[in-house]
Amino acid sequence: MKRLISALCLLLAASAAQAERLKDLASIQGVRSNQLIGYGLVVGLNGSGDQTTQTPFTLQTFNNMLAQFGIKVPAGGGNVQLKNVAAVSIHADLPAFAKPGQTIDVTISSIGNAKSLRGGSLLMAPLKGIDGNVYAIAQGNLVVGGFDAEGGDGSKITVNVPSAGRIPSGATVERPVPTGFDQGNSLTLNLNRPDFTTAKNIVDQINELLGPGVAQAIDGGSVRISAPLDPSQRVDYLSVLENIEVNAGQAVAKVIINSRTGTIVIGQNVRVQPAAVTHGSLTVSITEDPIVSQPGAFSNGQTAVVPRSKIDATQETKPMFKFGPGTTLDEIVRAVNQVGASPSDLMAILEALKQAGALQADLIVI
Repeated sequence: MKRLISALCLLLAASAAQAERLKDLASIQGVRSNQLIGYGLVVGLNGSGDQTTQTPFTLQTFNNMLAQFGIKVPAGGGNVQLKNVAAVSIHADLPAFAKPGQTIDVTISSIGNAKSLRGGSLLMAPLKGIDGNVYAIAQGNLVVGGFDAEGGDGSKITVNVPSAGRIPSGATVERPVPTGFDQGNSLTLNLNRPDFTTAKNIVDQINELLGPGVAQAIDGGSVRISAPLDPSQRVDYLSVLENIEVNAGQAVAKVIINSRTGTIVIGQNVRVQPAAVTHGSLTVSITEDPIVSQPGAFSNGQTAVVPRSKIDATQETKPMFKFGPGTTLDEIVRAVNQVGASPSDLMAILEALKQAGALQADLIVI
């Protein structure tokens, strides 16, 4: 009996290891992050800011900022060189359910010709959404991972990218984004990878736990579930659902080829129909070995160079290997490794198998 219980525990553990949590398979429709963007000035740079003669918008922004404090720049101020100021773009992601007063990280990037933002501070700048409303205010000291150094003889070294940096918790949320989470009597789950089998398994698992009709599949990428009207109950409700373990459907058979790096990824369900493949290479070498022709001792001839070419052709012997019906990924890799095919050769073999109709998979070249 103990052995039987142990075997059942191992079986349940194996089945659970193959399943995935619902929170890893799907997301709630309308609950997502939103992109924010802004424009501002970074000050306090050690002479590595914008050259205002080439980036006039930096000086214009600086003058507008001074005007807000009642400082009027003289008419000849257009020739001012602000070597410690740089115009930057600011972008951040506003998480779902973010409330006023919370902070988010921001990324700062130079949009002028500043050499480095290291040691700079971002002045107060609004971050707007796609609708033009201000959702956050950014300000703070930059953290820059890169740096550059230049010698008097013109030598220069640059590590990473010194013209971009981040400000952890550098923006304060000023306006929440409505999500629709607490509206209506139902919610929609959008699958991260649309699959009819996965959608069916999600519906079956939820209905088995909560009763028939609670979940309904809209299509292969969405599942609608009934939800309580009370927001607090809805949170408890989803807390239970998101931890349900569901067996995800297997992905479509694919072969991914990156021709630039020589990387080949073969999916799990790739199969090959009966086919025979031979792999080899023909090498032709041509060498020149001229001969010097000497005339006879008492002849009137002249010494001449007679050209002579030597041509040699060698064929690398590689055995032909045969794929039987329903050949699996392991058998494909083993057969190709036996003939010593390089990544470029394997690409050619896979493309030829696809053209012959023997490769049962989508061939994608990136």
